[in-house]
Amino acid sequence: MKPLVHHKAKRVRQKPVVRLSIPITKGDTVQVMSGDDKGKRGKVLRVYLKTGRVTIDGINIVKRHRRATQTTEGGIVEFPAPIHHSKTMLIDPKSGEPTRVRRRRDADGTVERIAVKSGQPIPRTR
Repeated sequence: MKPLVHHKAKRVRQKPVVRLSIPITKGDTVQVMSGDDKGKRGKVLRVYLKTGRVTIDGINIVKRHRRATQTTEGGIVEFPAPIHHSKTMLIDPKSGEPTRVRRRRDADGTVERIAVKSGQPIPRTR
């Protein structure tokens, strides 16, 4: 009979965090292209680079039942939940229609977002 041998458990290492490079930033006006809120436009409130999601004002409203605490009162709270960035498109500054986005590096090294439909630069609003 073989002797019992204790094997040391291998250490589980965390995967490195991969941040996505998405063309949408906080303050942009976007249009939802699919889902329950298809066709609606709104301003981006927050961008989650780790998950590739964006929170848009007035889009994907969900309800939470909150218990009352000493500082806040309870009840049903409505707030916008994040949606995936692939379901949104930036608005073209020239025509006001949704457009795909290209990147162009200027002579001074800054990256500029270009609307594919019109060729106009999309300014970053902060």
